[in-house]
Amino acid sequence: MFEIRVICDPADTDRVTTALTTAFTTGAVRRRRSRDGARTRLYLTADHLPDPADWPTPEEAYAKAPSIVSEIGWTARTIATAECFTELDRDFYLRKAALLDRIALMDEPQDLFSEATETAHAAAVSLLDRDQPGVICDPRAYVRQQYALLTVDDQ
Repeated sequence: MFEIRVICDPADTDRVTTALTTAFTTGAVRRRRSRDGARTRLYLTADHLPDPADWPTPEEAYAKAPSIVSEIGWTARTIATAECFTELDRDFYLRKAALLDRIALMDEPQDLFSEATETAHAAAVSLLDRDQPGVICDPRAYVRQQYALLTVDDQ
């Protein structure tokens, strides 16, 4: 494990963070103003990504997934019928994160910094933090692993 410090323009912090979390397994990003006040300092712990063989590929993870259109409909219906977002269960957040991951995969690898990729990453981080706070791994790979396990359990 190692520590990364980046000093960048405040407008670039999200892009830099996304790039680092794509390249490494990272912990929480700590943001501070630079001494000159014009830039932002980012600090994060990082480690090399696990061996890709340790995680299911998107094709393996989503082999039994319903169509994207079907999942969008399910997500919208679930939100519409929920009385409160805090009452939604883990399966909702997992399926939502998997849906966003599948949408982002359509942009990749041509555009690694698309809005879809950033949204998928944020949903994956949210699920990982909900499931296992403090764990450092590739959040989108975690979503794929958990989704693959969900579909195995559904058989």
